[in-house]
Formats: sequence, C-alpha cells, structure tokens
Amino acid sequence: MTSTLPNAGTDWPTLKARMADYATGDVAWRDGKTAVYVFNAGPEVEQVQKEAYALFMSENGLGPAAFPSLKRMEDEVVSFGLSLLHGPEGASGAITSGGTDSITMAMKAARDYARKEKGVTGPLNIVLPRSAHPAFDKAASVMEIEVRRTPIIGFLADPVAMAAACDASTMMIVGSAPSFPYGLIDPIEALSDLALARGLWLHVDACVGGYIAPFVRMNGEDIAPFDFEVPGVRSMSADLHKYGYCAKGASTVLFRDAALQKFMIFDFRDWPGGRMITPTLAGTRPGGAISAAWAVMNFLGVAGYREKQGQVTAARAKIAAGAEALGFKVLGQPKLGILAFNHPEADSVAVWSKLRERGWFTSLATEPKSLHLMLSPFHLQVADTYLTDLAWALGEVRGVATQGADEVRYS
Repeated sequence: MTSTLPNAGTDWPTLKARMADYATGDVAWRDGKTAVYVFNAGPEVEQVQKEAYALFMSENGLGPAAFPSLKRMEDEVVSFGLSLLHGPEGASGAITSGGTDSITMAMKAARDYARKEKGVTGPLNIVLPRSAHPAFDKAASVMEIEVRRTPIIGFLADPVAMAAACDASTMMIVGSAPSFPYGLIDPIEALSDLALARGLWLHVDACVGGYIAPFVRMNGEDIAPFDFEVPGVRSMSADLHKYGYCAKGASTVLFRDAALQKFMIFDFRDWPGGRMITPTLAGTRPGGAISAAWAVMNFLGVAGYREKQGQVTAARAKIAAGAEALGFKVLGQPKLGILAFNHPEADSVAVWSKLRERGWFTSLATEPKSLHLMLSPFHLQVADTYLTDLAWALGEVRGVATQGADEVRYS
C-alpha cells in the first residue's frame, strides 16, 4: 500500500484519535507486559520525561553558543555518570543518541588513537567475547575494522582466549557489564590486566548496567569492579534511556581522560559554511533528549534510583525463584535486571509463543535457547502474574494439565 501526502491538512483531534487506533496492536507495556524495549519506572517518571522533553524539543544541542542551557545540562548529566562510575579527575564524556552511537564513537576514538598515537598502519581489529553486543559489528562494518569474537566460558568473556586473539593491529578489546544475552558482568579486572600488559584500549559496554549496577551495589549486592575504578578501562558506554529511565534516545559515552575523548570529536574546517565541530556522530542533537535526561536524573536522585533498582532486583529474584520452582534453570548468576532461563523438558520458543497468547512480549536468547527478560521497576507488581502465566505456558507446551494454574501465586 502506497500513501500520498493529503492535499488538505487534518485537525489534531482527528489525527490523535487515528494514532491511538494505530497503537491498538502495540504491546501493553504500561501494564508490565513488556520486558524488552521499554523501561517502565512508573507514571511519575514518565510525566517528567514528557514534560522535560517538550520544554526543549525545538532546541538543538549542536549549537552550545545558542543554547548554553543544553550545554550546561549535558555537562551535568555526564558528571553524574562519571561520579557513579568512578571517573577520575580529568575524565569526560558526551550524551549520544543511544548505545550503538556511544559504542561507535568509542570505537572511532580508539581507531584514531591507534593511528595517530600508536602509529598503527594497515587493517585494524577489535577483540571481544561472543556475548558482546552486535553494535560493535555494526560500527566495525562502517569503519572496515575486523571483528574477532572469542569463545565464552560459563557465559562470560574468556580473557585467555581474548589474549590469544590480540595482535599488534588490535585497537580495542571489549568487556560487557552486563552482556545483553545473559545479564552477566564479564571479568573486567582480568581484561584490565590484559589491556595494561599489552597496551590495549579496553572499552566496557555498560549500556545496560551503567545506571543500575552502582545503585545495586549501594543496596548491598556484591558487584565486582567493572568501571573506571579498574585502571585499564579507557572508555565506557552507558545508556540513560535504559536503567537511567530517561527519554529515548539518550546514552553516554565516557572516557578516562579528556585527551582520549578528543579522538572522538569531528572538527572540519575546509568548507564554505565555516568550521564544523561535532562532539558525536550526530549533527542535530535533540534538545529534548538532553533536557529529559537531566530532569529525570535530578528528579530521582540517588535515593530514587536506589528504590527503583531495588524493585528491579527484587523482581528478578522473585521471577528467578519462581521459574526455578517450575524446573527452569537460570543461566549464570545474574545480579542486575536481565534474566535468562530455560527448561530441560520444554522448548523455550514454544513457551515464549504461549506467553505471547497472554500478552507478554519478551526476548529470547539463542545460545542456549532461553527465555529472556529485561526487567523494570514496574515488573515487581506483575511478577506473580508472569509466573502464573509461565506455569500455564509450560504446562501447555509439555501437555501437562494445569487446572487451577490461574490461581497459583508465588510469594
């Protein structure tokens, strides 16, 4: 079907109603039925997101001289991130449009550093575990960089295998905190030892964990060092629109030292329009994403984030325990908001499909086939419902009678 632009405009109430009609097929994320794509911290945070975004939706972060308000808010958000992630004196960073953008810019900085500071010529490569995010492959394809993925052990990066894959042309090694498929934090300290011994750029992909792990640690969980407190870490990516609960799209790319960040910045002079400097890949930078991030972070503060992240980990623990009671096996020992689990006697894809019949839209992992949840604070309120439906779906797949399953509750 091809649509053409209407000759005459349509009034807003009619358009608004039509948009609502379009959305009738979308997942009911406000009801907690979605455990991917959306991070539901409740209606109060959603209101702050919307109103703060709208206040600066027309402003452009490309022009800090024109909009010093956005520059100030971005600087403060970056400082918040660096303070949470043990950024040392002189550390710096920028807001980007998302995790892929942050990863791409970190790789661009590492590439230019390898060329200009280390004098590496010829093809370059990055070394990363099989569990690392495909955003690295995407950035590598744009920059024509070889990707060397290494086997994982116990669902975690294997530093020995990664060391063996490195050579004089390796511009970056990668660890995840946590990896998306399993929700597990790679052994960053061991990767740091490798980076320091070989003079390698270590990037920690904390797109998922950057704005939850510090608060989970504050709440008493034993989280191994994964950020700039580990000396070999040169850059990090941490998404504001994930567990920072900020409006899409907003992430941060952070550097141990401002001198490293300079390799990321574009500075072009040979153009009739004058000098063009952009801190990230984007030209126009939506002011609303910056203002909403600033507003949400100030709205929640440390206490608010500790409360929200406590709800996430409580939901994860409750669902993990309930799933294990049904015979599922959790992959590894997740401590943040992602949970992957499977059943020895049931096909995970079939169970997932049955859950879809009850309105649940979640993810799947493929190695091994597993149900995959990326949980939000709101999921604590619907954990019992999910477990009831999980029991029903498992019974349907296994052909086991589940009479009374709808009355099951998990404490």
